[in-house]
Amino acid sequence: MRADLALVGFGHVGRRFARLLEERRDWLSLDYDLDCRIVAIATRRHGAAFRASGLDAAALAARVEEGHRIAEDRDDAGDSFDAIRLLAKSDAPLKVMVETTTLDIAAGQPAIDHVRAALQAGCHVATANKGPAAFAYEELSVLAEDRGRSFLFEGAVMDGVPIFNLVRETLPAVQITGFRGVVNSTTNHILTAIEEGESFDAALERMQTLGIAEADPSLDVDGWDAAAKTAALANVLMRAKMTPQAVDREGIGPGTVRLAMAAKARGARVRLVASAQTVSGGVTTAVRPVELPDTDLLAGLRGMANALVLQTDLLGEIAICQLGGSLTQTAYALLSDLVTIRRRQPPAPPATASGRNP
Repeated sequence: MRADLALVGFGHVGRRFARLLEERRDWLSLDYDLDCRIVAIATRRHGAAFRASGLDAAALAARVEEGHRIAEDRDDAGDSFDAIRLLAKSDAPLKVMVETTTLDIAAGQPAIDHVRAALQAGCHVATANKGPAAFAYEELSVLAEDRGRSFLFEGAVMDGVPIFNLVRETLPAVQITGFRGVVNSTTNHILTAIEEGESFDAALERMQTLGIAEADPSLDVDGWDAAAKTAALANVLMRAKMTPQAVDREGIGPGTVRLAMAAKARGARVRLVASAQTVSGGVTTAVRPVELPDTDLLAGLRGMANALVLQTDLLGEIAICQLGGSLTQTAYALLSDLVTIRRRQPPAPPATASGRNP
């Protein structure tokens, strides 16, 4: 089955996804009967391009990394919404908008508008942006259901670790009553680097160099990235109706160095913990540095490791860990969502004796 894709956003994650798609092309074809073409790419700073027969996304990724615009000798797709409209005109059985723009912590835009426009145009959506689930999950999930399309966002929290898939596919009739976890790789790396004697600024700079930290590092260190992930998790897993601004939030900074070192001297660890709990009348959420005993699962997370502990009504606590994070893991989450979309398609009708479908 052919799938035509429009990539809206072509930063570190989008470019890694384009290359991963090519690396796994044979695998996708053999195991899932999935033949993918990237027909549109739209960026904020590097232009946009469209080709109905498919773009050489890997070559365009190299151009962007060399500082060039992507729209050269190609039909210019205009802006991101032009790319979505052009994708909608494709005759491919599957049309998927892959959204990887930068998180807007104020309102989740323009990612929400991108998702809305794609669903309204009859396209499926896979996004690594936290904004749509953190600000508009209910609206967009209802729209997707009404249009018979998928709205997936596995890469929004903990990279490629299947948090949302875990609950959706393997925990039927189980209620998530709360969770706690370390969900921001940058702050966890900084805190463990501090414990080893490194400075706050040096640890943060390394995360930016690796492309792990957000473009605006304050989103990480001030706790906004974790707050957006907390809101997304609460909205999807606990049916909360909240935004990141409703999360009780406290980040980390140079002053956290003293807290971390004092905790280490006591045999404890400081981690930036995201949490949610069902209470009478709703869900309470928080992101804040917490001192944990060294026996706590979260205390043992080093470097870019993440973990989430789900509290359930029937199975007690369930923990899922990721011991290292990278762009590949986030790009893989988009690939996983793409396979999920393919699996949801109805099987082709059986062929008749003449070899033709009835």
